[in-house]
Amino acid sequence: MYPLVVVSFFWLLPLALTLDAHSPLDCVPRKTVPYHRENGRMFGEEGVWNYSTMLLREDLGLLLLGARENIYALDINNISNKKSSVSWKVTEKQQKECSSKGKNQIECQNYIRVLHTMEDGRMYVCGTKAFNPECDYMSYKDGELTLENKAEDGKGKCPFDPFQRFSSIMIDKTLYSATSMNFLGSEPVVMRSSPSSIRTEFKSSWLHEPNFISMAQMPESRNSLTGDDDKVYLFFTETAVEYDFYSKLVVSRVARVCKGDLGGQRTLQKKWTSFLKARVDCPVLESQLPYIIQDTYRWCEEGDWRSCVFYAVFTSQSDRVDLSAVCAYRVLDIGRVFSEGKYKTPVTVETSFVKWVMYSGAVPSPRPGACIDDEARNQGISQTLDLPDRTLQFIRDRPLMDQAVLPMGERPLLVRRGTAFTRIIVHRTQALDGKKYHVMFIGTEVGSVLKALNYDKEMFIIEEVQLFQPREPIKVLRFSNTTVT
Repeated sequence: MYPLVVVSFFWLLPLALTLDAHSPLDCVPRKTVPYHRENGRMFGEEGVWNYSTMLLREDLGLLLLGARENIYALDINNISNKKSSVSWKVTEKQQKECSSKGKNQIECQNYIRVLHTMEDGRMYVCGTKAFNPECDYMSYKDGELTLENKAEDGKGKCPFDPFQRFSSIMIDKTLYSATSMNFLGSEPVVMRSSPSSIRTEFKSSWLHEPNFISMAQMPESRNSLTGDDDKVYLFFTETAVEYDFYSKLVVSRVARVCKGDLGGQRTLQKKWTSFLKARVDCPVLESQLPYIIQDTYRWCEEGDWRSCVFYAVFTSQSDRVDLSAVCAYRVLDIGRVFSEGKYKTPVTVETSFVKWVMYSGAVPSPRPGACIDDEARNQGISQTLDLPDRTLQFIRDRPLMDQAVLPMGERPLLVRRGTAFTRIIVHRTQALDGKKYHVMFIGTEVGSVLKALNYDKEMFIIEEVQLFQPREPIKVLRFSNTTVT
């Protein structure tokens, strides 16, 4: 036996909405589809494991699939049909060096973790390379996948650990990544790789034991009345610094940086001057502990970034609570917290104990963490290198906002007891009543996908499809114009 990649096709036909009222915590699917091998298209090769990275290339009719030491090009309409593949293995020397540092044989291989499309049609690919990350360029031509063997350093772009969660996004030939910089996984970083490399500070007030979830670009310079810059948003979890709790408390966060950030001249050299973060709340009544974000999906009206909404799935951090939730956040609400909200500041009390409280003093101008806009340009500041030290010192010490980001309606769209949610994608489709609805596809830890929608301010689960047998968590969900995988 060897592992299989399963693709299930959900046809987005017009919805016939004849739904009954229900208890929101006992949201039972109106239709349950048990596992049948014939329900999905499958792919697998003997001796190959960890099919964990996917890239849709609809322009090529391909699903690119990253696995352990192999990359596959599969027919997007039938993934059982392998078009091409390429191996990317570690050398015997690399494996021995990895083993000498205490890692086992399974860990000391090359796990493909990064797959992105570039502007010229090539692909950027990175692997763990026996705990020494490496990146390369890959092309698909005349039906063949080819690695260019350029061997770029992958530190800060790809995790060392093949099983550590991270996130990355390619924007205008430039890779933005959130991962760990070192072998031990103890130096988290949010980084832009090129042309001008820039990263976060190695301070616990910036990132404290984070688990990175997802990244998304927002073209906020488009039709901006204030000359604003584009942003990159990052969702993650971390151990909270602001709570006086008897044990470690994990919270969900959203952070953002400005695309044009070049770092500071003296303070914050080659470091983000625009890194701000805020707590993300998904309030579930039965829990006193913050819920933990597991995945996000950005949905936008075509051509209008102001309409963008982030849908997110959350699970409890308490073993005694088996609830999962979906919350939705407007990008405008997130931006308002960063542009208008108050900051938190560290205060030393008693014997060197640090407490984080709302900052009530004077805020320097330009506003700390803000992108370079017309207001800054009117002050003679055309780039972040021109920012005064007082602004940079402020944001270096106070990257955390006091106010939390609240979901639309200040409550979850969906709360369900039982199986934990793992992934989410959202599609808008038209029902038979002529109205358009956002349909959510939610992956679970037992290998099923829930199909849910909000109708008349109530949430309904239309269908649950079991994809895996034996059951295992859904780790990747992708949307295609022709299929959902």
